[in-house]
Amino acid sequence: MPSTTPDTLDNWWCPMNSEYAFLGFSYEVTACQSLDQLKTEFADIRNNFDGRYVRLYGACDNPGFYDDVVDAAWEAGVGVHALIWFGFDGGDEWQTRRDSLISTLTSNPKAKFVTRGVQFGSEPLFDNVLPHEELASQVLLVKTQLSGVSVPVTVSELAFGYQERGGAQDVLDAIDFINIHMLPFFSTEATSGAAAWSQVRTDMNWFIQHGNGKKMYFDENGWPSVTSPGVQANSALAVASIPSESAYYTMLDSHCEDLKNAPGGGIGWFAHIYSESQEPGYGIYANNGQLKFDFKPRTSC
Repeated sequence: MPSTTPDTLDNWWCPMNSEYAFLGFSYEVTACQSLDQLKTEFADIRNNFDGRYVRLYGACDNPGFYDDVVDAAWEAGVGVHALIWFGFDGGDEWQTRRDSLISTLTSNPKAKFVTRGVQFGSEPLFDNVLPHEELASQVLLVKTQLSGVSVPVTVSELAFGYQERGGAQDVLDAIDFINIHMLPFFSTEATSGAAAWSQVRTDMNWFIQHGNGKKMYFDENGWPSVTSPGVQANSALAVASIPSESAYYTMLDSHCEDLKNAPGGGIGWFAHIYSESQEPGYGIYANNGQLKFDFKPRTSC
């Protein structure tokens, strides 16, 4: 990063149509990590995995927390997919989170230089948080509020979340790029991570058909190593195991060329999630701080 904050975003970001393959990690912030921990782990993502982005998951409502995220990302040299978190209890805290994030993005001089986009999430359509018409209106509102700092806006959602709302084409039309939840373990046809390309391709092709050529990312993307009350298969053949989790990412990496050829300059993907301490079963790191399996996906092909 430069020693001083630039005057303009001109030529700052690589164009989205140049981004594909492995991009970085989902990273849950419910624990309200300290600035030191954010700096350490963001640097790990950048230096040890060649990650370019951190996709936030969950919420920390401590005042100034996103300023710490900005500082850590700036120091590590990574971009951030920020998040307006709805949660799972149907409350209206998301409105306060929206306003707080917008305030930071428009007042912290470094924020627009590390924030690659803002997501509404997670899965607001599937979770029936808002009618799709209202969600589309919220996207357009926030796009207007962030136009001065040139931060694009999206929704983080499953294909099924759109499909069960009649396609929710108004949301797809409103967003600037498409953040896709790719969680094929929950498919009724799931077997193993190694064999999940068919399910991945089905959802990918749905977004290609309905996304009007917009940039696509697999942002909440992974395969669990264990089940839990909130992570239960819909197929008797679905295997949750560390080998199956590892094989899922190996499979995605093997399809780098297929993802590269998708509309918008290719599909980039995140690994969900950075650590087992953030979401049991999905972590790349185990609770003991060691990698659960070798993980070095390609960032280009």
